[in-house]
Amino acid sequence: MQKRTKTEQEERGGQDELTALIRTGAQKLIAQALKVEVADLLATYAGQQDEQGHARVVLSGHHPTREIQTGIGPVTVQVPKVRSRAGEPVTFRSALVPPYVRKTRSLEAALPWLYLKGISTGEMQAALEVLVGPEAKGLSASTIARLKQVWREEYDTWRQRRLEDEQWAYMWVDGIYSGLRAETQRLCALVVIGVNSQGDKQLLAIEDGVRESTQSWREVLLHLKARGMNAPELAIGDGAMGFWAAVEEIYPTTRQQRCWVHKTNNVLNALPKSGQPKAKQALQEIWRAETKTAATRAFDCFLRTYEAKYPKATACLEKDREELLTFYAFPASHWQSLRTTNPIESTFGTIRHRTKRTKGCLTRDGLLQMMFKLGRCAEKNWRRLRGFKELEKVIKGIQCTDGIEEAKLDPVAA
Repeated sequence: MQKRTKTEQEERGGQDELTALIRTGAQKLIAQALKVEVADLLATYAGQQDEQGHARVVLSGHHPTREIQTGIGPVTVQVPKVRSRAGEPVTFRSALVPPYVRKTRSLEAALPWLYLKGISTGEMQAALEVLVGPEAKGLSASTIARLKQVWREEYDTWRQRRLEDEQWAYMWVDGIYSGLRAETQRLCALVVIGVNSQGDKQLLAIEDGVRESTQSWREVLLHLKARGMNAPELAIGDGAMGFWAAVEEIYPTTRQQRCWVHKTNNVLNALPKSGQPKAKQALQEIWRAETKTAATRAFDCFLRTYEAKYPKATACLEKDREELLTFYAFPASHWQSLRTTNPIESTFGTIRHRTKRTKGCLTRDGLLQMMFKLGRCAEKNWRRLRGFKELEKVIKGIQCTDGIEEAKLDPVAA
């Protein structure tokens, strides 16, 4: 038998993680739907009491755990039970998970659509119908509305949580645009991811904004500060945002690093396609340099090479020179993470792609709640920052030169 290549093994590992994530999401979704279904049933008997004045119909545990077989493996469900203390017996029968349903063939294809479209829209019933089949037709509008309310409450609670118990070293920021519009402006979600002193990446904010204006970002940062967030040592983001003016005002000590992926794309867009591969290689030689001095030489070489014919391309690069090279003042083990906004792009790129093609499928609030649920699911699988042991030094303000900690002067030698 042939051994799998490293790439094949990595792909298989990624698929397994995605499968586990989707399966967990399905299990939680079904559990929440069952909870609101049974709550609807109990509400219909809310005014009825037994001879002792107690509620006539009450919860009475759960049926034994069972599995629904899906295209991505088994999903565990546990259906609640109710009992009547007086009068006619009452039985809870879930429209979502009927007593004998054991199999659905379409979960694997349905879940991405469910997360990206169904969760926060009036199409939840259609989404659940795809998930478990035509048995979901019995779901009432009130059940779906209450299920959506659960997600809304989770988001509202999450965005108010306190942050002062952690020390935040870095933050990545970006605006995720959608197909939604407010008058003539496209709406976007303003996303902030932070890394704490233990190297754990966490979502800190998902807020709506009109474009990526300074005022919108100011509101996001003021809210973070009010929740107890300290000034991070470094912020990483795209150079086109109003974020930078806002962070200079709210967190003036936070240093700035421009995303090399965004910058590279912007520079190459000002060049003819035939010249882009060579120019891209020249740009890579800048940020791959081992020292800031070598990076500066490569930077100047790029400007000399392209300035005469393509001044827009070189002007785009030159205007953020210092902010593109800030990462050299931080530990070298962190450079890979500090040069781009990949933590945000890798998590929310699918949303950016989807909402551009399904205009009108989400409400303003629905967009934020959808992104919140996707982000929180993805957050569980984020890896700790490489070189996390260096973060305590970063937070204490210890400086690096070309990624290496600056040696303290020897008082005797001085």
